[in-house]
Amino acid sequence: MSAIGELSSMTRRKGPMTKEEKKANGRDNKAAYVFLLPWLLGLAVITVGPMLMSLYLSFTDYNLLQPPEWVGLDNFVRMFGDARLHNSLRVTFTYVLVGVPLQLAVALVIALVLDKGLRGLPFYRSIFYLPSLLGGSVAVAILWKQIFGTTGLVNQVLAMIGIEGPGWISDPNTALGSIILLHVWTFGSPMIIFLAGLRQIPVMYYEAAKVDGATTLQQFWRITLPMLSPIIFFNLVLQIIGSFQSFTQAFIVSGGNGGPSDSTMFFTLYLYQKGFGQFDMGYASAMAWFLLVIIGVFTAINFIASKYWVFYDD
Repeated sequence: MSAIGELSSMTRRKGPMTKEEKKANGRDNKAAYVFLLPWLLGLAVITVGPMLMSLYLSFTDYNLLQPPEWVGLDNFVRMFGDARLHNSLRVTFTYVLVGVPLQLAVALVIALVLDKGLRGLPFYRSIFYLPSLLGGSVAVAILWKQIFGTTGLVNQVLAMIGIEGPGWISDPNTALGSIILLHVWTFGSPMIIFLAGLRQIPVMYYEAAKVDGATTLQQFWRITLPMLSPIIFFNLVLQIIGSFQSFTQAFIVSGGNGGPSDSTMFFTLYLYQKGFGQFDMGYASAMAWFLLVIIGVFTAINFIASKYWVFYDD
């Protein structure tokens, strides 16, 4: 009891700390910095340092073989007249604006189904989450290229019912759609988050709605979506940021050239070609910072718009 009383009196005591307490806090702070030191070094060397160097290079003409030459805003001005860059923006925006809503819709539908209490739920969660782990890999992109090839699995199935399918990844009209479908297929990560959010909605809301005669669809629109809106917002921001940075799928499916006819030329793929194909590192760095601005603008728009459709308990 005396120890408890002493502890409570210490927590209630106000005023300046004693020398012993200051020394103890100092030792604790030093220990904390020692444990944080590897992370701080990694942040400085692997993240902040390259970012600052990239910012400097964006104002230079640099080809990896000669010292950087300062050119000011020339790299950014070049973007206004770069037709391939404009096309890459169009392709990327199409990929993001079509692929992200479709992926989130599929993820939400699957989460709603799994939330009904199926037997073997952990097994289904693992199976549906697996594509998110593999979707960005080279192996899956190669597999996708084979499935949607001229003689791939999709056309073989269509041939069984008398339909001659096109070369999905060799046709400019369908190549981007094939990659969007691959993106939608990797719905596992947002699905898991949706499922966790659904489990947090109080059951009493649905019980009260049933008493009032609300249909299942009305319960979904009036209860599920509003209560789940913070989770939808969270998934939306994460998936938009990730989609703008997509690279592997387009690189593998198109063979690294963004074909056919630049229909799969993502912004990141064009940046890669400029930087590591043509060694125009100054221009590639400027493109990277332009992409950062685009992602920042989209994220800011989402946060500004969220106050009109995202609802919190408070």
